[in-house]
Amino acid sequence: MAKSGGSVERNRGGSPGAMPRRAFLQGAAGAAAFGMISRRALGAEGHVPASERTTLACIGTGGQGVQNLTALIEFPEMQVVAVCDVVKESGDYQSWNWGAGKERRPGGREPARQLVDDYYAKNAAPGGYKGCRAYADYRELLEKEDVDAVMIATPDHTHAVIAMDALKRGKHVYCEKPLTYSVYEARQVTEAARKAGVATQLGNHGQATEEARVTCEMIWSGAIGPVHEVEFCHGSRFWHYPSFQGRPTDTPPVPDGLDWDLWLGPAPERPYHPEYCPWTWRNWLDFGTGLIGDLGCHKLSTVFKALKLTHPVSVEASSSGFGPELYPLASIIRYEFPARGDMPPVKLTWYDGGLKPPRPDDLEPGRRSGGDIYHGENGTMLGYRLIPEARMKEYGTPPEMLPRSVGHYKEWVDACRGGAPAGADFVQHAGLLTETPLLGNVALRAGTKLQWDGPNLKITNDESANQYLHREYRDGWSL
Repeated sequence: MAKSGGSVERNRGGSPGAMPRRAFLQGAAGAAAFGMISRRALGAEGHVPASERTTLACIGTGGQGVQNLTALIEFPEMQVVAVCDVVKESGDYQSWNWGAGKERRPGGREPARQLVDDYYAKNAAPGGYKGCRAYADYRELLEKEDVDAVMIATPDHTHAVIAMDALKRGKHVYCEKPLTYSVYEARQVTEAARKAGVATQLGNHGQATEEARVTCEMIWSGAIGPVHEVEFCHGSRFWHYPSFQGRPTDTPPVPDGLDWDLWLGPAPERPYHPEYCPWTWRNWLDFGTGLIGDLGCHKLSTVFKALKLTHPVSVEASSSGFGPELYPLASIIRYEFPARGDMPPVKLTWYDGGLKPPRPDDLEPGRRSGGDIYHGENGTMLGYRLIPEARMKEYGTPPEMLPRSVGHYKEWVDACRGGAPAGADFVQHAGLLTETPLLGNVALRAGTKLQWDGPNLKITNDESANQYLHREYRDGWSL
């Protein structure tokens, strides 16, 4: 169930917060600090007896799955003992190492197994490593391997069934974003995580950055006054879009080494086609969650934390055209959130596919406008910087109010070993965060403004739209 998607963590073992905050706020210096850094370079090497390590299975070993695997394997506290993918071996996966470009690279269970074996052959204590097992079906893995934790990096439509199976077995879970395919699944997985009491983390790496913390601190310190509106702008999708409407009509053979039935999982049955797998499944209603599903949990995480957002009370959407099979090329999704304590109601608007919000009045000529724009009673922020830049220089730095992250992966590793919940813990943050972008997809399909009763998981003004909160699974699949 290889997944070619996600983002690259900018600091595996250390914390972006370790750099001086003033240097970060000066702009370019902050971006340069987010390069990949080996744990060895940070002096984090150490020996942990095999009996005391957290055992880990990696489910989904395509582009992002391998990226996660290569990061997690470096923690001496962790021991990767098994990998799983419905693809035996393929060279068609995206690297996702943005520093190296988007070159193709191998993925699948056999390359992942070999990667693990090679790593421990060089780094494990003599006699302390017995080999990594490889599986095609995650259900067989969970039945046979008594692991402590699982990493999930499969296509969106299979996240929930795998995560739920692992949670019911008491496993710690790291899952790529979005947490689930549907709003209903997000609520069910969140409640299962609450009941299990295990360590969880969503793969939205930006939540661990210095930028995320500075944004919160600027808003909380009143840099722009009470925030009443946020606009977020993202460009076009970074994967190709089909040149046709509807399903492809040809039926090429399933590639050797791919179990297509397992890849489909709970999704409706259809013939294999390379337009679905391994790279462009995000386009398709049956498998992906579109651009807002793919990136909403990344980009809106800081907004949720900074503004302490709860459930939205309404959502409406417009788009370039929502077909019966494909997500639109471009969309605008508008949410309304209620007041929270002394924070006023907030309007949040998501733009994608090249659509953009109005240019802020305070933005200097020639300066690009994009990303997240916070509108307050006393000013505007573009990301974590006040505009115009002269005002930012006059303001300086906000008071430090939040602890800095030890690193996105390290947060989860520490939580698995009894530490504090990770920053994108399902129960405290990622569950509600995931519901919100997926609710935008519901509005796209409904074609009307929806009134949302979040606590009761119900659309109150359009009964027919509730059908889009979940879908029926294929026979043999369930939560």
